[in-house]
Amino acid sequence: MLVYPSGLDLSSSVLRLLSRLLTTRRREPGTRWRRLTADQQALLVLAHLRCGHTYAQLAAGFSVGTSTVARCVAEAVEVLAALASDLATAVRAAARKAFVILDGTLLPIDRIAADRPYYSGKHKKHGMNVQVIADPSGRLLWASAALPGAVHDVRAARTHGIVDALTQADISCWADKAYQGAGGTVRVPYRGRWEKLSAGQQAVNRSHAKIRALGEQAMATLKTWRLLRKLRCSTTRITALVQAVLTLPLNAPS
Repeated sequence: MLVYPSGLDLSSSVLRLLSRLLTTRRREPGTRWRRLTADQQALLVLAHLRCGHTYAQLAAGFSVGTSTVARCVAEAVEVLAALASDLATAVRAAARKAFVILDGTLLPIDRIAADRPYYSGKHKKHGMNVQVIADPSGRLLWASAALPGAVHDVRAARTHGIVDALTQADISCWADKAYQGAGGTVRVPYRGRWEKLSAGQQAVNRSHAKIRALGEQAMATLKTWRLLRKLRCSTTRITALVQAVLTLPLNAPS
């Protein structure tokens, strides 16, 4: 396999953060010897998450075996995912905001047609449903555990207890039409064909769309981590991967 120099569109502070976390992990009793240094392991893992490089590609680039790459990635993802905020913590942070934006995204996976629980009729592809809460600036606050793609957004929000948590904290939440009937403090646009809506309803929907556009920015930020654009791992690992990705930009110093 050919090897060539490349670059990552990430701040060095992200690399230092992950390297420090891995160094701390290595000091724990009973941890095994690693062939790569903490800095090398951090760089390898970031290349995997950010660029979606396969284990084989990373093994060639770092002159190690694919099993070593797998262990490096699994360890780093576990360390990062442990730092991810739970819903209660996210709601406490959201209570200081004017409002939050709730949205769902489908993370594509490589599944065959027979895997119906993972098939999203809305997106016409197999994937995992992840719910995301963003603040008024479009910054990601929290991401849910991944559910099969066939689960509708409003059902996923209820399953994770998002609607109840936001309602109990009296936090205004803006969401799209997929959350019709959610209730609580969740605000959704008026349904129906545009020409059949009244002038007042059209004005409300326009204003609603402008606010929700910030949520789309949050989703775009999540998808800049190219690994999440097409996941080829076990579905049981996807939640930890999302949490790991979400942790990095939130904790890395500026």
